[in-house]
Amino acid sequence: MIEYLIFLAISTATFALFALGLNLQWGFTGLINFGHIAFMTLGAYTAVLLSLKGVPLLFSAIAGAIVAALLGLVIGFATLRLREDYLSIVTIGTGEVIRLVVNNQELPVGDTWVAGTFGIQSYAIPWNETPSLFLRLLMIGVLTLLGIVTIFYLGRWVKSAKTSLSNDVAKTNSSKQEFLSRIGVGIILGLLTLAIYVSGVTGLYNYNPKAGLMLLALLVLAFVFWRLEILVRSPWGRILKAIREDEEIPKALGKNVFWYKLQSLMLGGAIAGIAGAFFAWQLSAIYPDNFQPQLTFDAWIMVILGGSGNNVGTIVGAVIYFAYDALTREFLPKIVPLDVERIGAFRVMFIGLILMVLMIWRPQGILGKKEELTLGK
Repeated sequence: MIEYLIFLAISTATFALFALGLNLQWGFTGLINFGHIAFMTLGAYTAVLLSLKGVPLLFSAIAGAIVAALLGLVIGFATLRLREDYLSIVTIGTGEVIRLVVNNQELPVGDTWVAGTFGIQSYAIPWNETPSLFLRLLMIGVLTLLGIVTIFYLGRWVKSAKTSLSNDVAKTNSSKQEFLSRIGVGIILGLLTLAIYVSGVTGLYNYNPKAGLMLLALLVLAFVFWRLEILVRSPWGRILKAIREDEEIPKALGKNVFWYKLQSLMLGGAIAGIAGAFFAWQLSAIYPDNFQPQLTFDAWIMVILGGSGNNVGTIVGAVIYFAYDALTREFLPKIVPLDVERIGAFRVMFIGLILMVLMIWRPQGILGKKEELTLGK
């Protein structure tokens, strides 16, 4: 059970990172990217291939993020001066082209060249060796600090909604709904933090390499979330939101809209590249078929569920998605008398139904704001 919780924590943190990159591009800037998986693919393969050449894992992951950002630069220069639909078409094509090139190209693995279809195995992952007792206790201390900071942030986040409700003289339905949503999400994330903490402490003391990877993934997720929250509240972030709403207004104010769009696309791509490194480290062996277009649309589901233009909502969307995936994978075969193939189709159909109901009941997502929807304007 503990190992499974650690696995879910790594998966959720990895795809929360992946979805945060998409949320920056779409939720805050209004860029429709249907090929987000391309950035993850480049990040994963760059990190793995460089680590096999002896490059330290930290620098190989950073290099993967840089390569993914350069892809955003190329795509941006080709499409961002054109209509929005060109970006969506080019990105979905780019994702498939990169996957097919990797699949059909020979890759430099060690001192030999290996066909891409064979994948890459036996590469290093962070903290794979059992550390000393002192280091394990230090890692537990870092995890404890991270848990305390998370609970403290959730408390402030819920309190800010209560303050907004108190200041709202009319006590509108939107203010009440936001307050109730934040209370519910805060309780769920608090309990989830506790479960992850207990599993992490157990996994780190009786050392499990995946527990070390989980700690690193959570630290990187916390850092990226923290920096993104600062960025989107800065003048830079406000310009991105203005571009999302109506790019003619920032143009009239003398802002270089193309440059801001390009920055958003590159930064979102770099974050997805870092997620690709964690995805590869978790799998311990990567193949081109691990990077199907479906993963892009999984990220879209997470952003839509949580609420576009809301970083906390994106993380909540990732939590809901993987909770749904784990629960239906475990319990659905016991309830619905279908074979394995039909169960898989049923799970996809059911999450589609959930999204349809959500779009009718709350089109802005669980934590999103209706006035900040970027589609259907």
